[in-house]
Amino acid sequence: MLVWSRSGKAFAWSVAGFLILVIYLVPLGIIIAASFAGQWNGVWPSHFGLVNYADALHGQPGGALKASIATGVIASAIALFSGTMAALALRGLKGAPRRALDLMFFMPSAVPSVSVGLGLLVAFSRPPVLLNGTTAIVIIAHLVLVSAFTYGAVTAGLMQLPADVEQMAESLGATPAYRLRRVTLPLLAPYLAAAFSLSFALSMGELGATAMVYPPGWMTVPVTIFALTDRGDIFQGAALTAILIIATLAMLGVVQVGMRRLSR
Repeated sequence: MLVWSRSGKAFAWSVAGFLILVIYLVPLGIIIAASFAGQWNGVWPSHFGLVNYADALHGQPGGALKASIATGVIASAIALFSGTMAALALRGLKGAPRRALDLMFFMPSAVPSVSVGLGLLVAFSRPPVLLNGTTAIVIIAHLVLVSAFTYGAVTAGLMQLPADVEQMAESLGATPAYRLRRVTLPLLAPYLAAAFSLSFALSMGELGATAMVYPPGWMTVPVTIFALTDRGDIFQGAALTAILIIATLAMLGVVQVGMRRLSR
Protein backbone atom coordinates (compact mmCIF):
# COMPACT_ATOMS: atom_id res chain seq x y z
CA MET A 1 0.00 0.00 0.00
CA LEU A 2 1.39 3.36 -1.04
CA VAL A 3 1.76 6.11 1.54
CA TRP A 4 1.04 9.57 0.12
CA SER A 5 0.82 11.87 3.12
CA ARG A 6 3.92 13.48 4.61
CA SER A 7 3.13 12.22 8.09
CA GLY A 8 2.55 8.72 6.76
CA LYS A 9 5.88 8.72 4.96
CA ALA A 10 7.62 9.99 8.09
CA PHE A 11 6.01 7.21 10.13
CA ALA A 12 6.98 4.56 7.57
CA TRP A 13 10.60 5.77 7.46
CA SER A 14 10.71 5.87 11.26
CA VAL A 15 9.50 2.29 11.56
CA ALA A 16 11.92 1.12 8.88
CA GLY A 17 14.82 2.96 10.51
CA PHE A 18 13.97 1.53 13.93
CA LEU A 19 13.83 -2.03 12.56
CA ILE A 20 17.13 -1.61 10.73
CA LEU A 21 18.71 -0.20 13.88
CA VAL A 22 17.47 -3.00 16.14
CA ILE A 23 17.89 -5.93 13.77
CA TYR A 24 21.09 -5.00 11.94
CA LEU A 25 23.06 -2.09 13.36
CA VAL A 26 22.86 -2.82 17.09
CA PRO A 27 23.99 -6.48 16.79
CA LEU A 28 26.76 -5.43 14.40
CA GLY A 29 27.89 -2.71 16.78
CA ILE A 30 27.98 -5.17 19.69
CA ILE A 31 30.08 -7.61 17.64
CA ILE A 32 32.54 -4.87 16.69
CA ALA A 33 32.78 -3.62 20.27
CA ALA A 34 33.34 -7.15 21.57
CA SER A 35 36.01 -7.79 18.93
CA PHE A 36 38.17 -4.99 20.37
CA ALA A 37 37.36 -5.67 24.04
CA GLY A 38 39.41 -7.51 26.60
CA GLN A 39 36.70 -7.56 29.26
CA TRP A 40 32.98 -6.92 29.43
CA ASN A 41 31.92 -6.96 33.04
CA GLY A 42 29.64 -3.92 33.02
CA VAL A 43 27.35 -2.11 30.65
CA TRP A 44 30.23 -1.19 28.34
CA PRO A 45 33.29 -3.25 27.34
CA SER A 46 36.77 -2.31 28.51
CA HIS A 47 40.48 -3.00 27.88
CA PHE A 48 40.25 -2.28 24.17
CA GLY A 49 43.00 -3.46 21.85
CA LEU A 50 43.88 -5.51 18.78
CA VAL A 51 44.83 -8.69 20.64
CA ASN A 52 41.69 -10.51 19.52
CA TYR A 53 42.37 -9.71 15.86
CA ALA A 54 46.00 -10.77 16.18
CA ASP A 55 44.92 -14.10 17.66
CA ALA A 56 42.22 -14.53 15.02
CA LEU A 57 44.66 -14.04 12.13
CA HIS A 58 47.20 -16.59 13.37
CA GLY A 59 47.11 -20.27 14.10
CA GLN A 60 43.96 -22.28 13.57
CA PRO A 61 41.58 -19.27 13.11
CA GLY A 62 43.86 -17.88 10.40
CA GLY A 63 43.84 -21.24 8.64
CA ALA A 64 40.05 -21.30 8.89
CA LEU A 65 39.87 -17.99 7.02
CA LYS A 66 42.01 -19.39 4.20
CA ALA A 67 39.88 -22.54 4.11
CA SER A 68 36.66 -20.52 3.92
CA ILE A 69 37.92 -18.31 1.10
CA ALA A 70 39.27 -21.26 -0.88
CA THR A 71 36.07 -23.25 -0.39
CA GLY A 72 33.88 -20.29 -1.31
CA VAL A 73 35.83 -19.40 -4.45
CA ILE A 74 36.06 -22.99 -5.75
CA ALA A 75 32.45 -23.92 -4.98
CA SER A 76 31.09 -20.63 -6.37
CA ALA A 77 33.16 -20.89 -9.55
CA ILE A 78 32.00 -24.45 -10.22
CA ALA A 79 28.41 -23.50 -9.39
CA LEU A 80 28.60 -20.48 -11.70
CA PHE A 81 29.86 -22.59 -14.60
CA SER A 82 27.40 -25.45 -14.10
CA GLY A 83 24.48 -23.12 -13.38
CA THR A 84 25.21 -21.03 -16.48
CA MET A 85 25.48 -24.09 -18.71
CA ALA A 86 22.26 -25.54 -17.26
CA ALA A 87 20.37 -22.26 -17.69
CA LEU A 88 21.56 -21.98 -21.30
CA ALA A 89 20.67 -25.60 -22.03
CA LEU A 90 17.17 -25.27 -20.58
CA ARG A 91 16.52 -21.85 -22.09
CA GLY A 92 14.21 -23.08 -24.83
CA LEU A 93 12.55 -25.83 -22.82
CA LYS A 94 8.90 -25.32 -21.89
CA GLY A 95 6.12 -27.06 -20.03
CA ALA A 96 6.33 -29.88 -17.50
CA PRO A 97 9.93 -30.93 -18.31
CA ARG A 98 11.15 -27.40 -17.60
CA ARG A 99 9.24 -27.23 -14.31
CA ALA A 100 10.56 -30.63 -13.25
CA LEU A 101 14.16 -29.67 -13.97
CA ASP A 102 13.72 -26.30 -12.24
CA LEU A 103 12.44 -28.15 -9.18
CA MET A 104 15.46 -30.43 -9.26
CA PHE A 105 17.88 -27.49 -9.33
CA PHE A 106 16.10 -25.58 -6.55
CA MET A 107 15.51 -28.58 -4.28
CA PRO A 108 18.83 -28.25 -2.34
CA SER A 109 17.84 -24.75 -1.23
CA ALA A 110 14.51 -26.06 0.11
CA VAL A 111 15.97 -28.58 2.57
CA PRO A 112 17.99 -27.87 5.74
CA SER A 113 21.72 -27.67 5.13
CA VAL A 114 22.28 -30.22 7.90
CA SER A 115 20.32 -32.73 5.81
CA VAL A 116 22.61 -32.06 2.85
CA GLY A 117 25.67 -32.62 5.03
CA LEU A 118 24.26 -35.82 6.50
CA GLY A 119 23.35 -37.13 3.05
CA LEU A 120 26.86 -36.51 1.73
CA LEU A 121 28.38 -38.04 4.84
CA VAL A 122 26.35 -41.23 4.41
CA ALA A 123 26.79 -41.40 0.64
CA PHE A 124 30.55 -40.92 0.53
CA SER A 125 31.73 -42.71 3.68
CA ARG A 126 32.30 -46.05 1.96
CA PRO A 127 34.01 -47.26 -1.21
CA PRO A 128 33.91 -47.00 -4.16
CA VAL A 129 33.66 -43.22 -3.62
CA LEU A 130 35.25 -42.45 -0.26
CA LEU A 131 35.34 -38.72 0.40
CA ASN A 132 34.75 -38.62 4.13
CA GLY A 133 37.67 -36.86 5.81
CA THR A 134 38.73 -34.91 2.70
CA THR A 135 38.36 -31.28 1.71
CA ALA A 136 36.51 -32.36 -1.42
CA ILE A 137 33.38 -33.28 0.53
CA VAL A 138 33.27 -29.78 2.05
CA ILE A 139 33.49 -28.18 -1.40
CA ILE A 140 30.80 -30.54 -2.71
CA ALA A 141 28.52 -29.65 0.20
CA HIS A 142 28.91 -25.94 -0.51
CA LEU A 143 28.44 -26.55 -4.24
CA VAL A 144 25.16 -28.36 -3.64
CA LEU A 145 23.89 -25.55 -1.43
CA VAL A 146 24.81 -22.59 -3.68
CA SER A 147 24.15 -24.11 -7.12
CA ALA A 148 20.43 -23.31 -6.95
CA PHE A 149 21.13 -19.60 -6.50
CA THR A 150 23.54 -19.40 -9.43
CA TYR A 151 21.11 -21.23 -11.68
CA GLY A 152 18.26 -18.96 -10.61
CA ALA A 153 20.26 -15.76 -11.12
CA VAL A 154 21.49 -16.75 -14.59
CA THR A 155 18.01 -17.93 -15.60
CA ALA A 156 16.56 -14.58 -14.54
CA GLY A 157 19.25 -12.80 -16.56
CA LEU A 158 18.50 -14.83 -19.67
CA MET A 159 14.83 -13.89 -19.40
CA GLN A 160 15.81 -10.20 -19.50
CA LEU A 161 18.01 -10.43 -22.60
CA PRO A 162 16.50 -8.99 -25.80
CA ALA A 163 16.07 -11.87 -28.23
CA ASP A 164 16.56 -9.65 -31.30
CA VAL A 165 20.20 -8.94 -30.37
CA GLU A 166 21.17 -12.60 -30.58
CA GLN A 167 19.05 -13.08 -33.69
CA MET A 168 20.82 -10.16 -35.36
CA ALA A 169 24.21 -11.68 -34.55
CA GLU A 170 23.06 -14.99 -35.99
CA SER A 171 21.74 -13.32 -39.17
CA LEU A 172 25.16 -11.67 -39.64
CA GLY A 173 26.84 -15.07 -39.72
CA ALA A 174 27.91 -15.53 -36.10
CA THR A 175 28.39 -19.12 -35.08
CA PRO A 176 26.68 -20.36 -31.88
CA ALA A 177 30.01 -20.38 -30.01
CA TYR A 178 30.92 -16.87 -31.19
CA ARG A 179 27.45 -15.57 -30.34
CA LEU A 180 27.68 -17.07 -26.86
CA ARG A 181 31.15 -15.68 -26.24
CA ARG A 182 30.74 -12.20 -27.72
CA VAL A 183 27.02 -11.45 -27.32
CA THR A 184 25.21 -13.57 -24.72
CA LEU A 185 27.83 -13.80 -21.97
CA PRO A 186 28.80 -10.10 -22.05
CA LEU A 187 25.13 -9.15 -21.74
CA LEU A 188 24.87 -11.60 -18.82
CA ALA A 189 27.90 -10.13 -17.03
CA PRO A 190 25.90 -8.29 -14.30
CA TYR A 191 23.87 -11.42 -13.59
CA LEU A 192 26.98 -13.61 -13.54
CA ALA A 193 28.60 -11.23 -11.06
CA ALA A 194 25.47 -11.29 -8.91
CA ALA A 195 25.31 -15.09 -9.04
CA PHE A 196 28.97 -15.51 -8.02
CA SER A 197 28.69 -12.87 -5.30
CA LEU A 198 25.59 -14.43 -3.78
CA SER A 199 27.11 -17.91 -3.93
CA PHE A 200 30.34 -16.75 -2.31
CA ALA A 201 28.51 -14.88 0.46
CA LEU A 202 26.34 -17.92 1.20
CA SER A 203 29.38 -20.20 1.20
CA MET A 204 31.32 -17.96 3.57
CA GLY A 205 28.46 -18.05 6.08
CA GLU A 206 27.49 -21.72 5.73
CA LEU A 207 27.59 -23.72 8.98
CA GLY A 208 25.11 -26.61 9.11
CA ALA A 209 26.41 -28.87 6.35
CA THR A 210 30.03 -27.91 6.96
CA ALA A 211 29.83 -28.90 10.63
CA MET A 212 28.69 -32.35 9.52
CA VAL A 213 31.44 -33.08 6.99
CA TYR A 214 34.54 -30.95 7.69
CA PRO A 215 37.80 -32.91 8.11
CA PRO A 216 40.58 -32.12 10.61
CA GLY A 217 42.62 -29.18 9.34
CA TRP A 218 39.86 -27.74 7.13
CA MET A 219 37.57 -25.95 9.56
CA THR A 220 35.86 -22.98 7.97
CA VAL A 221 35.34 -19.66 9.74
CA PRO A 222 31.69 -20.26 10.81
CA VAL A 223 32.64 -23.62 12.33
CA THR A 224 35.59 -21.99 14.11
CA ILE A 225 33.40 -19.15 15.41
CA PHE A 226 30.92 -21.69 16.74
CA ALA A 227 33.72 -23.63 18.46
CA LEU A 228 35.21 -20.46 19.98
CA THR A 229 31.91 -19.17 21.35
CA ASP A 230 30.93 -22.64 22.53
CA ARG A 231 33.96 -22.75 24.83
CA GLY A 232 33.41 -19.18 26.01
CA ASP A 233 35.95 -17.27 23.90
CA ILE A 234 33.43 -14.63 22.86
CA PHE A 235 35.89 -11.83 22.11
CA GLN A 236 38.04 -13.81 19.68
CA GLY A 237 34.87 -15.20 18.09
CA ALA A 238 33.62 -11.63 17.60
CA ALA A 239 36.94 -10.62 16.04
CA LEU A 240 36.80 -13.57 13.67
CA THR A 241 33.20 -12.64 12.80
CA ALA A 242 34.30 -9.11 11.91
CA ILE A 243 37.12 -10.50 9.78
CA LEU A 244 34.65 -12.80 8.03
CA ILE A 245 32.40 -9.84 7.20
CA ILE A 246 35.33 -7.77 5.91
CA ALA A 247 36.70 -10.64 3.80
CA THR A 248 33.29 -11.34 2.28
CA LEU A 249 32.64 -7.69 1.42
CA ALA A 250 36.15 -7.33 -0.04
CA MET A 251 35.66 -10.33 -2.31
CA LEU A 252 32.26 -9.05 -3.44
CA GLY A 253 33.82 -5.69 -4.28
CA VAL A 254 36.57 -7.36 -6.31
CA VAL A 255 34.00 -9.39 -8.24
CA GLN A 256 31.88 -6.35 -9.02
CA VAL A 257 34.85 -4.31 -10.24
CA GLY A 258 36.18 -7.19 -12.32
CA MET A 259 32.85 -7.90 -13.97
CA ARG A 260 32.31 -4.21 -14.68
CA ARG A 261 35.62 -4.02 -16.51
CA LEU A 262 34.93 -7.22 -18.44
CA SER A 263 31.47 -6.02 -19.48
CA ARG A 264 33.00 -2.85 -20.90
